[in-house]
Formats: sequence, structure tokens, C-alpha cells
Amino acid sequence: MFHAPERGRLGNRRLMLAGLVGACALLALVVVAGRYLAGAAVASDFAAKNLAPCAAHPFGTDWMGRDMLARTLAGLSTSVFVGLLAAACSGVIAFALACVAALGGSVADAAVSWLVDLVMGIPHIVLLILVSYALGRGAVGVTVGVALTHWPSLARVLRAEIVQLREQPWLSSARAAGATPWQVVRGHVLPAVLPQLLVGVVLMFPHAILHEASITFLGFGLSPDEPAVGVILSESMQYLSAGYWWLAALPGAALLVVVLAFACLGSLARALASARSSQR
Repeated sequence: MFHAPERGRLGNRRLMLAGLVGACALLALVVVAGRYLAGAAVASDFAAKNLAPCAAHPFGTDWMGRDMLARTLAGLSTSVFVGLLAAACSGVIAFALACVAALGGSVADAAVSWLVDLVMGIPHIVLLILVSYALGRGAVGVTVGVALTHWPSLARVLRAEIVQLREQPWLSSARAAGATPWQVVRGHVLPAVLPQLLVGVVLMFPHAILHEASITFLGFGLSPDEPAVGVILSESMQYLSAGYWWLAALPGAALLVVVLAFACLGSLARALASARSSQR
């Protein structure tokens, strides 16, 4: 039989797992619905333009009669895809530089630390705009820009973890036995820091989505013909004075819900990883 503290920990873990499943299901639903409604998001019906939210159009329609719910879901699907790809690339960069800093000697460590300080010293939005504009904007420019600006914090965390691993006897034995740096990283370092890496990528994702929407809103991100949330919000600004509040309020609220869902997902994953580490 379980003691009371053990039952409490088991119940908390089940609640966290249920929260993870719920957040993942919500995000998967948004992505699938956005892909399914991609055609409806660009379909115009001038007979139904500028309709307020109603049963037929829960998010209303815009000045071209396009259904705003379909456009919002399609835009969120695009933002999730771009943000996920950018966060994954940023995680790879962070892990590679952390390995170089922790295992490459004092010169490599100093060089990586200088690079981290340099990137963190430049405002995210400025560097994002510069990279995206230099690459011709669009999905490629946004993805590369987000990937190149969101890795420093995670790199610092992973470097600290790898420095602790470097002092472990089993890692020293592997290096003394003639294992190459790639074999050490692939066979020993990566499995040990994988939970922290995955949690860091998940926590990075909400920032990636918000920054993608921000630079798209400013005109330096995705193309205006794509139903991205930043494009929707940017286009709606000129119609707010006419009283069409739903064009910005409802897509903005949907973006906030998705960002909070990913933030919750990251927090729960971090809590589960911390609980597992403590149990070990």
C-alpha cells in the first residue's frame, strides 16, 4: 500500500500528465483544424462581409466576407508550424554550443560565452527584423530569425548541466577509453540532458510564436497573402475605428490561448522532469 505522501505525489503526477495531454490535444486540434480550413480561410463572400460574431460565423467576417474563425485557425496553424520549427532549430544550436563550451576547453568556453552575451545584448525584435529582412522575409526569414535569436538562455542552462556531467567518473572513463567527442556527446551527454533540452524547447515555443506574430504585424514577417495571425491583426487595425472590433479582438484572444497552452505545457513538462530527477 502507498503511504499518504506517496499517494499525494502519484496524484499530482497524474494531474500533471492529464494537463500535458489536454494541452497537447488542444494544440493538435488547432493545427488540424487550421489545415482543414485553409481553403475556407481565403474564400470570399461579399454578400456576408463585415458580419459581427453570430452562430454561422462565431468570429464574424471581414471586409471581404471571409470567415474569421477559419482565418484565425489557419493563421494559428501556420504560426504553430513556424514556431515549432524555429524552436527546434534553436534547441539544436543551443545544445551544440553548450557541448562546445563545456567540452571544448577554456578558449571555446570563452568564445561561446562571448557569443551568448553578444546575442542577448541585442533586443530580440531588432535582431529578428534584421535577419528576416536580410533573408527576404517570408516563412524562411522568420524561421531563421527566430532560431538565431532564442538559443542563448537554453545554451547557458545546458552548458551548466554538461559541466556537471563532465566531472562524472563514467564520462571520464569513456574519454580515457578512446571515445571520440562525437561518441561522448551522442552516447553519454545527449541522453543525460535530453529532458532539459526538450523542456527548454517547449518553453521557448511561446516566445517564438509571439515574436513571429510581432514581426509579421510590423510587416517584416510572413507574406500578406498568408493567413497568419500577425497578418490578420495588421490588416484589422484600419477597420477598428469603424467598430469592427472582432477582427482584432478574437484572433488576438485565440493567439493568447495558444501561447498560454504552450506555456502551461512547458511548465508541466519541467515539473515532471524535476520530479523525475529528484526521485532518481
